[in-house]
Amino acid sequence: MESADHNAHDETTAADREERHGGEGADRPPEHHPVAPRLPPPRHLRLWGFVFVVVLIAVAVYGIQHPRSDDASVQKWTQDQAVPVVAIITAKQDTSSQKLSLPGDIRAWYEASIYARVSGYLKMWYFDYGAHVKAGDVLAEIEAPDLDAQQAADEGKLLSAQSLVKAREAEKEFAETTYARWRDSPKGIVSEQEQESKKADFNSAVARLNEAQAQVAAYQGDLDRVKALESFKKLVAPFDGIVTARETDVGALINAGSGTGGGSGPELFKVADVHKMRVYVQVPQQMSGGIHPQQIAKLTLPQQPDKSIDAVVATTSGAINMAARTLLVELHVDNPDSLLQPGSFAQVEFTLQGTPNVLRIPTSALLFREDGTAVATVVPDDKIEIKPVTLGRNLGTQIEIVKGVTVSDRIVNSPPDSLATGDVVQIVGEKGPGSAEGEVGLTDPPK
Repeated sequence: MESADHNAHDETTAADREERHGGEGADRPPEHHPVAPRLPPPRHLRLWGFVFVVVLIAVAVYGIQHPRSDDASVQKWTQDQAVPVVAIITAKQDTSSQKLSLPGDIRAWYEASIYARVSGYLKMWYFDYGAHVKAGDVLAEIEAPDLDAQQAADEGKLLSAQSLVKAREAEKEFAETTYARWRDSPKGIVSEQEQESKKADFNSAVARLNEAQAQVAAYQGDLDRVKALESFKKLVAPFDGIVTARETDVGALINAGSGTGGGSGPELFKVADVHKMRVYVQVPQQMSGGIHPQQIAKLTLPQQPDKSIDAVVATTSGAINMAARTLLVELHVDNPDSLLQPGSFAQVEFTLQGTPNVLRIPTSALLFREDGTAVATVVPDDKIEIKPVTLGRNLGTQIEIVKGVTVSDRIVNSPPDSLATGDVVQIVGEKGPGSAEGEVGLTDPPK
């Protein structure tokens, strides 16, 4: 039933369609509706499209080629930076004089420490610090009662011994005359035995006299020693000079002493002759060859830095101190105004003459290798050659080269430790390999 109704509906619909189209749809050809023609795109749109395509192609090409260009630039920059940049200097002949400044110790022309030779108490001192004294002036007096008593005792012993000598002389004279009578008596009057006895008595008297005389000499020696010590109760100046120290006072207990350890007493006075001064300088062994007698040096004092004083090299120790490897040099300088003081410090400046056969270079050009000291030189083709050198005197910022380089050598100043023979370098101010700008010191790679 549903199927029949559906078919009837389809037939009705088809009839209706035929009727809407004029009822003759089966015999008329189908109608064709007209289609609007397509217009060509404007010319400016085509132009912009072409430009867009060209830009895309250019971007693609740039994207491919630009990395290659950057790689080449970085590689070139890396190669340039791998070549060390160095500064070149040349050795100079050692023709100019060199100043050598060293510390020096100023000492008096003569200087003596005064010690007591006798023990006692200080009775009085007469000269204080800074006093000018003459040779023989009494600096101080010592009371020595023990020494006075010893002198009195020795004088008594000497008098007693001298009295005994006189008695022995009388005994000797009596024994001599007795022996002479018995010896000269006619034969038969005295026996030979008695004659020999008198001779023995005479010899004994002579011996006792000799003993007494020896005792007198001994006592005289003791007395002379005590009298000599008595003279030391007065402390006197040994020479003209200035009292630079007084280490005692009135009433102080004095013990006999000496500067060589012969006693326990301290130093009492010190006297210095400052009319002329001695200056001692320790010169390094490497510089000692430039020091000679009669050479003039300049002294500068810390308390008067604007004033210099001439000193003359008098002598040297003639030997190198093994501990310090220095030569002791003694200079003399007049001191009429007492400007120089014993024990003070001075800066001593020597003028060392140059030696034309020796070259000088900055110490910064040295290379210290396992096989010794060397310098780096630049040979043709900007290659490095390491040359061993023999050093002379060290002059501070410069050093002497005795052997190893010439004045024509191009020496690298402040060379890198990694430099080796055959390395290629770039010299300051010259264009490096492959460098378009020729600028030294490029540190940043190309972007």
